[in-house]
Amino acid sequence: MSGTQRQQDHPLAGAEDTLKDFWTNRPRRPRRGRKIAGVAAAIANRYQIDPVLVRVLLVVSAIFGGAGLMIYIAGWLFFPDERDQEAPLPALVGRGRSSTGWFFTLFLCAVLFGASIWTFNGEGGAGIVGLALLLTGLFLLHRGRGSLAPRTPPPPPLVTQPTMPLGTDMNAQTSQQPVPPQPDERTGPPAWDPLGAAPFAWDLPDPAPAQPEPQPPAPRRRRSAIGGITLGAALAVGGACALVAPHVSWLTPGHIIGIVLAIVGLGMVGGSLMGGGRGLIGLAVPLALAGFVFTTATSGPVPYDSGQDWGTITSRPTSVAMVAPNYSVGGGTVELDLTALPNTGEVHTSLYAGLGNVSVLVPANADVDVTCDAGLGSVDCLGVEQNKTDAHVNTVDNGTDGAGGLKIYLDARVNSGTVEVRRG
Repeated sequence: MSGTQRQQDHPLAGAEDTLKDFWTNRPRRPRRGRKIAGVAAAIANRYQIDPVLVRVLLVVSAIFGGAGLMIYIAGWLFFPDERDQEAPLPALVGRGRSSTGWFFTLFLCAVLFGASIWTFNGEGGAGIVGLALLLTGLFLLHRGRGSLAPRTPPPPPLVTQPTMPLGTDMNAQTSQQPVPPQPDERTGPPAWDPLGAAPFAWDLPDPAPAQPEPQPPAPRRRRSAIGGITLGAALAVGGACALVAPHVSWLTPGHIIGIVLAIVGLGMVGGSLMGGGRGLIGLAVPLALAGFVFTTATSGPVPYDSGQDWGTITSRPTSVAMVAPNYSVGGGTVELDLTALPNTGEVHTSLYAGLGNVSVLVPANADVDVTCDAGLGSVDCLGVEQNKTDAHVNTVDNGTDGAGGLKIYLDARVNSGTVEVRRG
């Protein structure tokens, strides 16, 4: 086999030509049907797919890593409006005309820069993975459906108005040649035709116009079965995952939601190509929100040994030996009351909640060295408060009697929620 033939058979053969054709025939943002800037509608019109599917993919990818926001702003800058000659960013450097002002174009560039930082610096590389999937999907979409004409209405036909030559004097008198009188049209038979059989005397009735045949009623569109198939597959797979989850440590609720959401997404893609499946949007949106909550609750490494997944942990030890080295819950509340401990000794313990609250009550005279962290939420450590993203407080408080007596070392953290340490 020749080298040329091997190159044509390669999956990435012609990638450069595909990219050039995409730039030359890139989507144009319509005025009708847009929600914000018309980027999703432009992609849907260009490749004749459901715009709702494009919007859902962009929103979900924007929530998980920010890639959807980055793609949308880039489309706003590089996709021209349907009435403009060029897109905003190329027009800014003098390559055409755009109705978007230069100041707003620079503002969009700044937003794109911020979205890029968020996408590439996100935890776990979710933004980079989402960006790669979106770009690959757009590439394959153009490669498979780039030859389709965009669904845009044709421009209205031009109506030519009669004009007069330039330089014509409207007040000038025109001389017209006299028209000789024409003989009157004969309406009756001539005298030599008493029977009235002359051809011009024939007065036959016009034939009745043919009645158009009634059009048969439009066939009712057959309801697509892809929605039901996808819903059934999602329920079956989700139920099976829930049954085996107690025996598989990595199969957390967040993973189960991600698997079900992937099945729903595949069904939406198939529905956009085959017609149908719009009802899956009502399932995809709450699943995406639930996945966001579970991802936030378990993002980052858990600093302690896993205690339990969900629930409430309440403890009130009466001796130093009864204090556990850590208290951990994936979602819920951790409440620790240390006011019943003796006045001497040393305590080291850590508390963690993925999604929920951590509350610690310490004796009034104990020497406390505490560190409070909240990825998304608020902390209140012995009167020192913070309410922001990545809140962090480290403080040492020896109580009302000064240094000496019971020493407590605390490390309290939540991914999303509140941390409170106060004296009893």
